Amino acid sequence: MSANEGALKHHFEDIEQQRGAERLGMWMFLATEVLFFGGVFLAYTVYRIWYPKDWAAASSQLNVLVAGINTVLLLTSSLTITFAIRAAQLGNRKALMNLLAITGLLGAGFMCFKAYEYNQDYEEGLVPFCKNFGEELVHDPDDKDHSHAATTTFNQQWEKKGIAPQRIRLFMSFYFIMTGIHGLHIIIGIGAIFYLWYRAYMGWITADRYVGVEVTSLYWHLVDAIWLFLMPLLYLAGSHHSLHF
Repeated sequence: MSANEGALKHHFEDIEQQRGAERLGMWMFLATEVLFFGGVFLAYTVYRIWYPKDWAAASSQLNVLVAGINTVLLLTSSLTITFAIRAAQLGNRKALMNLLAITGLLGAGFMCFKAYEYNQDYEEGLVPFCKNFGEELVHDPDDKDHSHAATTTFNQQWEKKGIAPQRIRLFMSFYFIMTGIHGLHIIIGIGAIFYLWYRAYMGWITADRYVGVEVTSLYWHLVDAIWLFLMPLLYLAGSHHSLHF
């Protein structure tokens, strides 16, 4: 019996048909994910067209430095999981385990930075679901002589500029919903990657059983691609005068 025959399920005629079915199943799932995120992106775009000034003001409050770091982490993880596919195809168990571990740790790093950013948003009063939204005391940009460091709130600054705080709240609602759903997908992806790592550790992933790594990478690439849309839409809609942690 050949190695391929050992990996072949009884309801498939040959190994290529089985691999094709596994890939097709993942692509069908990814299509439903695109439809799901597409609806959210459409709603965001409509409101951005209606309220461009408010959207720009809200975006300028986000931490673009953390978003940039997270972008690098995800792009790197896409590279490592692609190398993991090749390692699986070659039957290189050690390289496969190392690349899967690196991919999972990069994803975990992304979530750590995102958790830090969420905490920062909470401390600055930018969480739309809290009663103190926009009440954080900040420096008044019109105070030229800097006679007092905290003279106004975000709400007061927005109103002085003709920006409606409720529209800022709407933007931040989109921000938390979109990044929260994306973060959930990242967590699921990390779980799948470390499950693959366990299977590789147990010796269950061989050169003829590499498709599991390939279809998981398709999911991971989609999650990364969604972030490449989220990052500019949310973080680059307004001007950022300084980078900060």
